[in-house]
Amino acid sequence: MPIRQITIVGTGLIGGSFALALRKRKFAGRIVGCDREGILDRARKRGAVDQGFSDPGDAVRGSQLVVLATPVLAIIDMIQRLGPALPAATLLTDVGSTKMAVAERAVRVFGKHVGKRFLAGHPMAGKELSGVDYADPDLFQGAVWFLTPLPGQNLNEGIFAEFAGWIDQIGAHIAMMPPSEHDRLCAWISHLPQMVSTALAAALVEEFGADAPLLSAGGRALQEMTRISASPYSMWRDIAISNRGNLEDALFKLEQRLAHIRENLATRELAEEFERAHGLRKIPGKKK
Repeated sequence: MPIRQITIVGTGLIGGSFALALRKRKFAGRIVGCDREGILDRARKRGAVDQGFSDPGDAVRGSQLVVLATPVLAIIDMIQRLGPALPAATLLTDVGSTKMAVAERAVRVFGKHVGKRFLAGHPMAGKELSGVDYADPDLFQGAVWFLTPLPGQNLNEGIFAEFAGWIDQIGAHIAMMPPSEHDRLCAWISHLPQMVSTALAAALVEEFGADAPLLSAGGRALQEMTRISASPYSMWRDIAISNRGNLEDALFKLEQRLAHIRENLATRELAEEFERAHGLRKIPGKKK
């Protein structure tokens, strides 16, 4: 059965951008939003949703695909709340930044049928500014969309294949891995950079004061390194809680690296550290 109606629970930056991206790529079905009334009004005005409901149970009625686009702990709660009531043919998916806790809850709710009912996902796209007002139909263009299928799931047939096809049409590239590998990887490539940016910005404010014109004086490097420090705590709180072990490990190893640099500012070890760092930017096969 083709997807004729999609419900997006959480019509903020990611949920709103997904809706706008579908519209831009000519999705012909209905898009239903679920959020607070004020947010739904803005989502309707932007053309992201055809109809909106504040009650999730009303919002998912008649949809073949339900996308949970709230913070992670709310996603886990929504799986518990909505999962048992959804028709067997409806696919439930999410866009949360951590996957182990999400997958564990889905297994608990759907049991042996989880492989046909739920697909965990995470688009690596976003902005430091949140909300549907900043939603962008091209937000996913060129981005990686992680899918973390559970054992036995076949993404090449039925609604799974159609959903994957829409991910491709909105310009994202699918990458698949187990939930545990996803959480370890994202702790390093997404969650750690956020904490570093937050720590740097907070340290600068404490050292120089909130009114010091640091960004203009620091130039592009400082602006890039502190841009995401404006990201909302409400989202990152859930990520830190649900991926605490991996993030603690990454932070500890970075702390060790920084201590090594601090202790070797006047030795050859600093040059070797720069050489190691340059390896991140090397393109395989490119001539030097």
